[in-house]
Parts: sequence; C-alpha cells; structure tokens
Amino acid sequence: MPPAGRVGLIAALGVAVPIVAVPIVAVLGLGACAATTYDSELVATTTIAVTTTVPTGTAVDLLPRMVVEGQSVGGLMVDGGDARAAVERLTALWNVVRDEVAASRPDLIDGFDQQVDRFQRAVQYKRAADADKSARNLVVLVDAYLG
Repeated sequence: MPPAGRVGLIAALGVAVPIVAVPIVAVLGLGACAATTYDSELVATTTIAVTTTVPTGTAVDLLPRMVVEGQSVGGLMVDGGDARAAVERLTALWNVVRDEVAASRPDLIDGFDQQVDRFQRAVQYKRAADADKSARNLVVLVDAYLG
C-alpha cells in the first residue's frame, strides 16, 4: 500500500502529490472540453458572383492576347497577383483557336500545347521562371504562326 499522500505511478517515482490536487487538475482539464457556440449573427452571407466569358475571334486576333496573358504570369506570381486567373484566360484563348491553328499549322500544335501545360504547372508549383520561359516560347510560336 502506498504511503499517505502518494498515488499509483506517482508514488513509484517518489513524488508526493496531495490527493486533493488530482480532482482539481481533472476538473480544470475537462473544462477545456466545453462545447463551442457560434453567434449566427456573425456569419457572412455575402455571395460573390462569378461570370465566365468565352473568348471569340480568330487565331490572328486571339494569339496576340495569349502572348499578353502569358507575359503577365511570371510577374503576377512574383508580386502575389492572381496568376492562376491569367493562366485560365490564356487556356480559354487557346481552347478557342486550337482547331484553327491545327488546321493551318499542325506542326505548331504540340509546341502550343506544351507551353499551355507549362504555364499551368508553373502556377501550380509556384515557379515563375518556368512561366517566363513559356512566355518566351509562346512569342516564338505565335510569330511562327502569324508569319
């Protein structure tokens, strides 16, 4: 039987703990498990409207816009801007003109596809240098297409 004032494992360690201290510590510890309540008046009810505009036009019109979007991605990444939105716009532009480019210059399709993919990965992995490289490559591809 442990000596008075010592309990179980604590007694084996040779530390004296008053028996009164154990229930007090237990009550204080369980007090942290109290239920969390939320004030429903503080909940935000603001909704944000999202609109999507599908670009229209020919490759001659939209490819230069792709270059502008592509050249902005690296800077937006460095400055903490919305680079993902710029890449989404660039991708939307490419999706509109891809068939037209494929019909007239099928040799350029793989290059364009690779650059669009590289822009997406650059934003995903936060690699501004890759976005800048894709922007330079995109300029060369657009110049080759527009002749």
